[in-house]
Amino acid sequence: MPNGPLSLPARLCLLAWDPTRSGAADTARVHHLVRAGALTELARRGLLTDDDGIATPVDLDSRTGDAVLDGLLELVRESLPHRWRTWVALHARVTFDAVREQLVAEGYLRAEKKRVLGVFPSVEYVLARPAAAKALREETREVLEGRIPAGEVSERDAAAAVLVAAAAPGLPAGAGHRAADGGLGGERVAELTERGGAAAPGLRKIVGEVWGAVSAESARAVSSSGR
Repeated sequence: MPNGPLSLPARLCLLAWDPTRSGAADTARVHHLVRAGALTELARRGLLTDDDGIATPVDLDSRTGDAVLDGLLELVRESLPHRWRTWVALHARVTFDAVREQLVAEGYLRAEKKRVLGVFPSVEYVLARPAAAKALREETREVLEGRIPAGEVSERDAAAAVLVAAAAPGLPAGAGHRAADGGLGGERVAELTERGGAAAPGLRKIVGEVWGAVSAESARAVSSSGR
């Protein structure tokens, strides 16, 4: 794994950058995908739990040492209780922007200043390590297409693949279609959901809840765009 140290939301954010194109899909769908990854990562680490469908902090003091995850955890603690589906979308861009800056700091992305129409200052984020992004996309595709038995997939990779499938047609390009259209793909998503939720009691339910939220948000985005 070329991206082993990356957190789950960082992996999902990096998948938004297509190595064959310039720039990234900076859309609400991607924001929701990255937020879903952050929620799942906090649940995997035992810092968020499910209370009858409500995303609930386990305590008021624990930290991860990851600024993005700790920022989201603090937001959940300071806010009114919400269901997982609500948290996937609520202020999701904040998490996306924070993860993107994290990827810049770690050398995966590069921020390039430019001017729109030669006047307005802007920043374009481009891949600084396209080979790493390409390898991550290929690994995610292999997991989704079933080339690796679900039991041999790491729990984090399984969770990432499940969320990518939920965002289909999403990232990497084409990889989620078979996993989102039922049949063998649907069975694969179920296997990966089981694997992704194996780390702790109740985590499978959380992964399933977040998957459903991302899937619903993605369907809404597709409907709104008329595609």
